[in-house]
Amino acid sequence: MLPGLRLALSWLTVLPVRVGSVDRAVGRTAIAVAPVVGLLLGGVAAGLLVLFDLMGMPGLLAGILTVAVLAVGTRGLHLDGLADTADGLGCYGPPERASTVMRDGGVGPFGVVTLVLTLGAQAAALGALTDRWFAVVLAVAVGRATFSLCCRHGVTAARPDGLGALVAGTQSVAVPVLWLGGLFLTSVLVDPDEDAWVGPVAVLLAVGLVLALVQHTRRRFGGITGDVLGAASELATTVVLVTCTLG
Repeated sequence: MLPGLRLALSWLTVLPVRVGSVDRAVGRTAIAVAPVVGLLLGGVAAGLLVLFDLMGMPGLLAGILTVAVLAVGTRGLHLDGLADTADGLGCYGPPERASTVMRDGGVGPFGVVTLVLTLGAQAAALGALTDRWFAVVLAVAVGRATFSLCCRHGVTAARPDGLGALVAGTQSVAVPVLWLGGLFLTSVLVDPDEDAWVGPVAVLLAVGLVLALVQHTRRRFGGITGDVLGAASELATTVVLVTCTLG
């Protein structure tokens, strides 16, 4: 468990965590415990929003700064994956062409538009959730919990190398069920008094859209990649944040 947690912290944060040898078994554990890192990052983001609110900072500015801190705290890894996945899905040609586009290193028009819309939606939603701090923790944790959904048994890697090859198909269905089921049950805490439905609906929407994304990338790319994991995380986080602003 400990090597996997260290790897998850090293992969998903800027914390200088020392990691030993990395194999498929350690990668499997890292994916399984990734929501723990999500809870940590979500707690930091929620704390910042509360602090900014106490300072009297405008909501949108607070949201923008919080998004910036999350991007720095994760090295922008998931955002990079989101942009590459958008470019890969947006290009024409066979899976090999999409793979080349995703590994190119640059950001194309589909990636740019997707990043702008995603970051804008996240910042605006965070700015509107200064009084619903649990929604922020929930959103970031759900984003990381979707890793196990993407890597469940039966899901193959799009190529024989990279993060996707290391972790694809490593998770039993019980892992995402336990994590996402637990987050679903606790999501009523987003607004337990008036709009208790908001949190559960947000989690369900995020899960449904990530499943659709994985299914589409399996058809388009032949499987998942590390970029797809990043895209799934950002998609789920954004959906939960936006949905939690309703009600």
